[in-house]
Amino acid sequence: MGKALADRYPAARAVFEEVDAALGEKLSDIMWEGPKDVLTLTENAQPALMAVSMAALRVLEGEYGLDLEKQVKFVAGHSLGEYSALAAAGTFQLADAARLLRRRGQAMQAAVPVGEGAMAALLGVGLDVAETVAKEAAQGDVCQVANDNEPTQVVLSGAKAAIDRVMDISKAHGVRRALPLPVSAPFHCALMQPAADVMAEALASVQMTAPCVPVVANVRAAPISDPDEIRQLLVEQVTGTVRWRECMLAMTSAGVKSFYEVGAGKVLSGLVRRIDRDAAGQAVGTPEDIEAVGGQLGA
Repeated sequence: MGKALADRYPAARAVFEEVDAALGEKLSDIMWEGPKDVLTLTENAQPALMAVSMAALRVLEGEYGLDLEKQVKFVAGHSLGEYSALAAAGTFQLADAARLLRRRGQAMQAAVPVGEGAMAALLGVGLDVAETVAKEAAQGDVCQVANDNEPTQVVLSGAKAAIDRVMDISKAHGVRRALPLPVSAPFHCALMQPAADVMAEALASVQMTAPCVPVVANVRAAPISDPDEIRQLLVEQVTGTVRWRECMLAMTSAGVKSFYEVGAGKVLSGLVRRIDRDAAGQAVGTPEDIEAVGGQLGA
């Protein structure tokens, strides 16, 4: 995870070293050598994913002359990726982003005892149907939309009993498939309020500046630039819906047709055409990816 970037590019290696120093431990060793079950702990996975995104970005900037302020209209990130987007746009220092995500991961894991929460993806239906299913399944328990990812994929989150009921009733609402997710906690629902309280305190103590380009916020699905507003929406994001489909539509309606998923994975770039057929997404996470797109992204 990110090792090929570090091996080839000094700018990428410097990012991993700075994240290690900020956390006071060699997170990079866990990323590159494992064990996998330690890396996938949310307190490690969150800063690790941010580090890979920032490493790839620093290479694009240093090797290919990418200038976010001049060449990019918006930045955005899905859930923890919003911190990566903010770090990319200069709102956070890299070290602060790493420490915030470590704290976020710890707080989210601690908010709900293991086994009391769950999440499920509903495939083949959109937001309206998902909200109906969530309301019917709640029966006094927490059950709400966590992620509106694309027109036919919505994730629900809440109490395990409620998510179990989701699995039972979803087919009657036209859901093609209800898929329980292998997560350690019910993210982006009201059960995460203790974690939101922790993040409110953590964010209050971090220096933030206006991003060099607007950030399309998860819970607002609209571009924002004011640091105080960013701070508040990051707190709301812990318990609120990641309105990714709407975030993408906000950008395409503003004329954006090319999207680059900078960092590990290809999930978000794969969603682009499902949301807007006229838009294109490309993953940029490996040295090969960077070389392929560096020329078109460069100044």
